[in-house]
Amino acid sequence: MTETWNTIADWYAERLRTGSALHEFSRDILLGCLPDELSGQRVLDLGCGEGIITRALATRSARVLGIDPSPRMIEHARAVEENLPTGARYAVDDGCTLATVATDSVDWVTAGLSINNVPDLDAALATARRVLVPGGRLIFTIPHPCFEAPHAFWTDAARGRPRRVVGDYHAEGFWRSGNPQGVRRAGNQHRMLSTYLTALVAHGFLIEAAAEPTPDAQVTAEQPQRADLPPFFVVRAGSRK
Repeated sequence: MTETWNTIADWYAERLRTGSALHEFSRDILLGCLPDELSGQRVLDLGCGEGIITRALATRSARVLGIDPSPRMIEHARAVEENLPTGARYAVDDGCTLATVATDSVDWVTAGLSINNVPDLDAALATARRVLVPGGRLIFTIPHPCFEAPHAFWTDAARGRPRRVVGDYHAEGFWRSGNPQGVRRAGNQHRMLSTYLTALVAHGFLIEAAAEPTPDAQVTAEQPQRADLPPFFVVRAGSRK
């Protein structure tokens, strides 16, 4: 079977429930780009998965809606919400169209490790800009494309600390990891950093901040080979409507 996000949803939700330092780090660096208090602010969490970021936004008093194209992921998110209510809401929707979200209806769009999964970056950015109010902001994280390119790999640990060997960085497009325990076995859209940044500007966003955070102690304890290597790229951009 060719895996999809729907078919790996049960595995993915269990992985996050039992603790994934890398996903928690991605959540925290995205949240670090938002105010600590979001009372009354309307937030759309794009590609929310099982809701790891959506729930965190709700605890900051945001009025947050998480959307994901995978019905099974949304089932997991709703199940967590039912057991531990935060006020977060969820819907099945496509991030390239956002048919369930009105124009000029949200103050923030967040996208944690999800924009790298959409097949049409231009459509996703145009739609995000449509639903944002004038002056609204988009914040997203992606796996760092320099180190998570197709055919990237780790060197042999026997030769010292493993190092990341850069793959086919310029080979943009869909690719699927062969790692049976990796999330990218469900597929991923590889794009260069310049592609993301140029697309943001083309769609009327003003880039306010960009960062390549060093992994925290929890990540390096779980995956020592990642020490001093940024696993993610994070961007905050404002809508110039």
